Amino acid sequence: MGSLGEKTILEFEDESLVSPVSLNRKNFSIEGSIHSSPLGGGSQKLCCSNMKNRVFGSIKIVVFSAKINLLMPFGPLAIIVSTLSGHHGWVFLLSLLGIIPLAERLGYATEQLACYTGATVGGLLNATFGNATELIISIYALRRGMIRVVQQSLLGSILSNMLLVLGCAFFAGGIVVSKREQVFSKAAATVNSGLLLMAVMGLLFPAVLRSTHTELHSGKSELALSRFSSGIMLVAYAAYLVFQLKSDKNLYLPVDEVDNEGSSDDEEAPEISMWESIVWLSILTIWISVLSEYLVNAIEGASVAMNIPVAFISVILLPIVGNAAEHAGAIMFAMKDKLDISLGVAIGSSTQISMFGIPFCVVIGWIMGCPMDLNFQLFETATLFITVIVVAFMLQDGTSNYLKGLMLILCYLIVAASFFVHIDPASVGDKTRKPGV
Repeated sequence: MGSLGEKTILEFEDESLVSPVSLNRKNFSIEGSIHSSPLGGGSQKLCCSNMKNRVFGSIKIVVFSAKINLLMPFGPLAIIVSTLSGHHGWVFLLSLLGIIPLAERLGYATEQLACYTGATVGGLLNATFGNATELIISIYALRRGMIRVVQQSLLGSILSNMLLVLGCAFFAGGIVVSKREQVFSKAAATVNSGLLLMAVMGLLFPAVLRSTHTELHSGKSELALSRFSSGIMLVAYAAYLVFQLKSDKNLYLPVDEVDNEGSSDDEEAPEISMWESIVWLSILTIWISVLSEYLVNAIEGASVAMNIPVAFISVILLPIVGNAAEHAGAIMFAMKDKLDISLGVAIGSSTQISMFGIPFCVVIGWIMGCPMDLNFQLFETATLFITVIVVAFMLQDGTSNYLKGLMLILCYLIVAASFFVHIDPASVGDKTRKPGV
């Protein structure tokens, strides 16, 4: 019987080598025997066990590995307080604290996903999902007609990235790498500086048009110009993406990659798989959306309860929370002497908000019937213009040190103090502005 069995198996294997049909039969018979045998049930149990272990391992890495996740319970607590008491001050504060770890974990999941893509696509993913929090908050604010909150939070995100995030990255990197100046790609910095200046131009003309009272049609020309400029800015940003991803990839190679091409010894392996990263990005984005609604609904009540101007909350507090992921990531990469990635996260994020986020909100407001425009008022526009000029001068030589970082941080403190004493007359009339213009 043993020899007959061996002969049958050998004949079957020989037949399978000649005939594809026989090969399919072989596969089918083997699969059938596995599923019909007791071992098939064991393999299924083993597969389920591995799946459970993988899920628990992913939860352990994403949820329980970072100390900042101790703030996560504040999110559900904000919902409970809003339901039971409705105290806007506490709801705002708890929502703010609850979003901080979610934004940081969103950045972590994005970095894990970026490990499976190229450096350029990875930087774009970091900037995109890093700004997801601000865009979600802006859309909820637009639904409530809070135009000035949208404008100021987006402006504050740009200022926070360019001054606070980049400044902390330069400062931390300069302290750790203290024996020499850190270097980065001047080409990428120059292109981003040019796009930021173009964004300033788009915001400046509607503000000047309104301030000088030289509109052709009062109240309409400003909005029409804003929508036209938004379309132009979106086209420019699309061209920038094509240029960055396809036309001239070598221009954006980090300096250390150009000098040490082919050396990848310090590359870190991803901790979770690509699909796990995508699932976590979806979960975190949904949870941030839920908390953002409570946060936006409590802004005005929190301003009254805590006696803090709405402008300060919108320009300073909201962006610091939304930029938690960029802040942590930029500092981490700078301390590892990967300043090009830090620059891509901080300046790339500012470029994306100014050239995509703001025009996108203008278009979304147009669709909603909400008169969102590019008139950010002269005070805010002048602040952005001076910030872009200061940062452009800091980046022009392609080097950084802790002194440059300290100067950027101090500039941000001046901006924060300015908005704390600034009363925005337009924010009071946000709800009285009727949509449909």
